[in-house]
Amino acid sequence: MTRNKDVLKFFQAYVREMIDIGGENLPKAISVKSGSKLGKFYKERMSSLDLEVVLKKFYGALKGKATIKKLDDNNYDVSVKYSKKFCPIGGTYDPSRGTVFQENICIPYTKGFLSETFPHIKTEAEFLNCIPCNNKKTCHYILKVKEITK
Repeated sequence: MTRNKDVLKFFQAYVREMIDIGGENLPKAISVKSGSKLGKFYKERMSSLDLEVVLKKFYGALKGKATIKKLDDNNYDVSVKYSKKFCPIGGTYDPSRGTVFQENICIPYTKGFLSETFPHIKTEAEFLNCIPCNNKKTCHYILKVKEITK
């Protein structure tokens, strides 16, 4: 596990450096594009494109156990529990990093992924809990979806 943590620490330092050098738009653009590539991969290989199933697989790849509750036609309560107080994207408890990683990596990556997988919806996220911010084992947010009308 030490080697994996070293790689993740390098990744996290790299993201902070990208923001310092290139501004916030650089990691956002990379995150959206990377999420889109993963979404394309999912579309080509999954037989069922149900939002809840796709999100569970998406977070399962990050070793998280996702619980998704549909609140109404436009809102989902998404909670992802990890085995430790460690976020695979944002790392350990450090409130100064939480928002930076949410706004520049987590949200854009998820938006890119969902936009590619479900091109007929637009998404927004409202974080309720973030591991680097609150030092818990759970990432928790409300996913807001809206049908795109032509």
